[in-house]
Amino acid sequence: MYLSKFLLPTSKDVTSEAKLVSHQLMLKSGMIKQVSSGIYSWLPLGVRVLSKIESVIRAELDVIYGQEIVLPSLQPLTLWEKSGRAVEESDMKSQIFHLVDHKESKYVLPPSGEEVITDLFNNSVQSYKEMGKILYQITWKFRDEIRPRHGVMRAKEFLMKDAYSFDTSRDMALESYERVFRAYLNIFKRMDLTVVPVLAPTGAMGGNYSHEFHILSPNGESTIYYQTELLDYLKQNDFTLQNFEKFYAKEEEKHIPESYDSLNVVQSKSIEVGHLFYLGQKYSKALGCIYQANDGGNHFPEMGCYGIGISRLVAAVIESSNDSKGIIWPSAISPFDLVIINLKPDDAVCDTLAKELYTQLSSLYEVLCDDTYNSAGRKFADMDLVGITWQVIIGPKLATERKFELKNRKTSAIEVLDLAQIHEVAQHIKSYKTNSSK
Repeated sequence: MYLSKFLLPTSKDVTSEAKLVSHQLMLKSGMIKQVSSGIYSWLPLGVRVLSKIESVIRAELDVIYGQEIVLPSLQPLTLWEKSGRAVEESDMKSQIFHLVDHKESKYVLPPSGEEVITDLFNNSVQSYKEMGKILYQITWKFRDEIRPRHGVMRAKEFLMKDAYSFDTSRDMALESYERVFRAYLNIFKRMDLTVVPVLAPTGAMGGNYSHEFHILSPNGESTIYYQTELLDYLKQNDFTLQNFEKFYAKEEEKHIPESYDSLNVVQSKSIEVGHLFYLGQKYSKALGCIYQANDGGNHFPEMGCYGIGISRLVAAVIESSNDSKGIIWPSAISPFDLVIINLKPDDAVCDTLAKELYTQLSSLYEVLCDDTYNSAGRKFADMDLVGITWQVIIGPKLATERKFELKNRKTSAIEVLDLAQIHEVAQHIKSYKTNSSK
C-alpha cells in the first residue's frame, strides 16, 4: 500500500478530554475519530490492528476446535427477560440499549450473547453425542455507558470476541474452561503481552467461577493482587487450573488481605482485557435449553462463556507499549510488517530503489510505502507515531550506492544494507515474529 493512497490523518493536537496516552495516540495516529460521546469511527490503520488481533485469536481458538458463528446484534427482548438480565432488578438492565420496531416488537442491542447462543444451541443440538462444543463470534457489542471515557477503553460500542461452551457435566465444563484459559495465555503471549489472570467476581454474568486477564498499567481502572512467582509459572507450557490455583491471584473484590501474610504478594493497577466465566446451568435452565443424555432423560447443559474486548485491547496494548514518539506495536499486531520511507520521492535514484524494494518485499509481507512529498521530519514523526515495527529508510546519499537503512521501531537499532541483502530484511522480520510468538 502506498501512503499517498492510504487514509492516515495524523495530527499533533487532540481534544483535552483525551487523558490517557492510548486515547491521545489513537487520535493523533489517525486510528479513530470520535463521532459522539463513547462512539468512534475506526479508520484504516485502526482496522488493520483490529484485524491482526482477530487473526491471532482465531488461530488459537482453532487449536481448541472453536467454531466461529455470527449471532444477531438485534435480539428479542423476550430472551433477555427469560434470563432475568432485562428485568428491573437486574444490574444489567440499565446497560442495555432498547429498541422498538414499527410493529411494536421490542429488541435489545446486546453487550453479550448468552441468551441468543443458548437459544441457538437448544434449537441445533439434541443428543449428548453432540455436546462438548465451543462456539465463538467476533462482533460489535453495545453498552449504554453512563459516563463513557478514555476513548475506546470504555465506549458505548466495542468489538468483542465472545465464546461459549456447552458440556454434559461440571467436570467437562471445567475442562473446556481450562482449554480456553490456556488459549488466552497463548493469545496474549503472541502479542508480547504480560497478562496476570486473577480470580474475579462473576457480576451480572452469573455463575460461580470466574477469572479476569489483566495487563499491568499505572493508568488502569482495576486493582489486582498476585504472587510474583505466578509470572514465572505462566511462562512455562504446563498450565493447569489445579497448578494455577496454588498461587495467590485475585481481583480487588476477591482480595482477602489477611490471607497471604507469608506470601510474596504485590498490588498493581491494571487493565482488564479478558474474562472467563463458568456459568453452570444459569442460562440453560432459564431458557429451557436441554439435550438428551445417554440415559434417555433430558438434561440442562453446563455452560461457560469467555470474552476478549478487542477494541479495548488495542488501547491497553498502547498503554503498555509506547514512548515519547508514539506507539510501539508488538510485531504480531503491527498494522503493517514494515514501512518504506522514501525521503526523496522526487529523486530518480531514491524512487527507483523504493519501487524495487516495495516490489520484492510486498510479495512476502504487508508493506506501507511513504511516497509522499512531506518533509523528512514529518515522515519520521508520522511513522514513529503510528509504530510500525520495521522502517526501511531510503535517502539520497545511500541510494546512490544501492543501500538503505533498516530500523527497528522498538529498539531504534539501525543497520545499513544494500539491495543484494534484501533477504536479510526478510530474515530480520521472520526472526522477530518467531521470537515474539514463542
